[in-house]
Amino acid sequence: MSDAPWSGDACSLVDAFRAGQRSPTEELEATIAAIESSALNAFAHLDLDAARSAAAHADPSLPFGGVPFAIKELERVKGWPYTEASLVFADRVSDYDSTMVQRLRRAGIVPVGSTTASEFGGLNVSVTRINGVTRNAWDPSRSAGGSSGGSATAVVGGVVTIATGGDGGGSIRIPAGYCGLVGMKGTYGRIPRGPHTSLNPHTIALGCLARSVRDAARFYDVAAGYDTRDPTSLPSVGGWESSLGTHDLRGSRVIVDPTLGGVGIDPAARAVVVDAAAALVDDLGLRRVEVPVEIPRMGGEWMMGNVASLYGELGDRWPGCAAEMTDEMRVAVQLSENLYNMRVAAAGEMIRRRANEAMASLFDEADFVITSSNPGPAFEAEAGMSSDDKTFIDYARGSRWVQRGFSGVLKAARAVSGVAPRTPQRLLDMGTRGSPALLEMGALTMPANLTGNPAVSIPAGDVGGLPIGMQVIGRHHADAHLFDLALQVERERPWPLVAPGAPV
Repeated sequence: MSDAPWSGDACSLVDAFRAGQRSPTEELEATIAAIESSALNAFAHLDLDAARSAAAHADPSLPFGGVPFAIKELERVKGWPYTEASLVFADRVSDYDSTMVQRLRRAGIVPVGSTTASEFGGLNVSVTRINGVTRNAWDPSRSAGGSSGGSATAVVGGVVTIATGGDGGGSIRIPAGYCGLVGMKGTYGRIPRGPHTSLNPHTIALGCLARSVRDAARFYDVAAGYDTRDPTSLPSVGGWESSLGTHDLRGSRVIVDPTLGGVGIDPAARAVVVDAAAALVDDLGLRRVEVPVEIPRMGGEWMMGNVASLYGELGDRWPGCAAEMTDEMRVAVQLSENLYNMRVAAAGEMIRRRANEAMASLFDEADFVITSSNPGPAFEAEAGMSSDDKTFIDYARGSRWVQRGFSGVLKAARAVSGVAPRTPQRLLDMGTRGSPALLEMGALTMPANLTGNPAVSIPAGDVGGLPIGMQVIGRHHADAHLFDLALQVERERPWPLVAPGAPV
């Protein structure tokens, strides 16, 4: 028995179980030892007694039979804490499994515990008040990204071979890019979100953080497919893993724009993406087309509309729970509470409509759009926002007087909006102009969420020893083609499955 967890992908681990080279119990104990010795802070909760029982009774003939699985803490698992990474719900426990977890259990997984996420999944960072700082296995001084940061660093850190994620604005692809993993956000509805489906804001896609393309495809074979309790879910087409590499993509048209129409990109990261895209185009005989990318930026109006659902979930706890929240999420709720009105909602819907039309126009001219997954390498681990701009939150942090003044301004704006309904919109426009980088957090990934297009982050190289992800966006329902593009990169330019120094 090896003292370290499996260093290959999840599929090869299942093969080892079936060949008798390793047992699920041995793998679980190595995983537990790695978690206990890790300084990455990737886990929010462990369920070791249940995991040991599941490993002892594992059936390796199943797709993921005996594989230790980590599940993002924003996903419901019966009997596990359902905190949504917030102190506000620190004592809440889920009384049911989500549909995805039910399907994974039937596929034979050994659920080990829940991985850390950003609070309510609202930001692409790895810092919360309830869990502290989650670190990138490539460099612990750097962020693992978010919101699926714990899942990403647990996988690339050599602790588990695969973990679940969710992506409402880039929350699978962003950490996949920062951690050097495959991160697939399928066509909207590909994996159901039941059994109690919350539809708003119609952007969230479930999936996994994987070391290999075949792991991600097998995950689809297990988790994808229609569910009666999710009216937006898609029928299963099946055969995701078995069809890998079978699609003839030669001559497909591709747009290569690392900036996706002008998002600020680190020059070195841009060069990595350009080189990786050129190699992929040559490998598969794709045809580059020059089409300008003009997708509208996601405004503060749309972002505040998303917070409205959180406002409802907080219910009577708000505003008494404000002190328990991260500064960033508290301010987001305050903004929505005081500035969100019918005019702002209409503006947000128009942004979404224009984004959908712009994306559809791109796919009139091309089959794929290649861009960067992130603006550059991973930022500092302790950062509460991925923007380098100093924001109001930075100035207000630790200053009760500034916070009270801000609250007063917002309340006054709400009162004024009764007679001057354009006031909130003007304040939002001023804030956007004053801190434009705030809208570039997730600006590369959010468009595919708004429009429901599938998109995958593929490891493309590194800058200064930190991974860089190449994002490929595809037509609706062309998920299998994205898997094949990722497979081509994996075959020709394989990436490290675990970060240097991981316990392998």
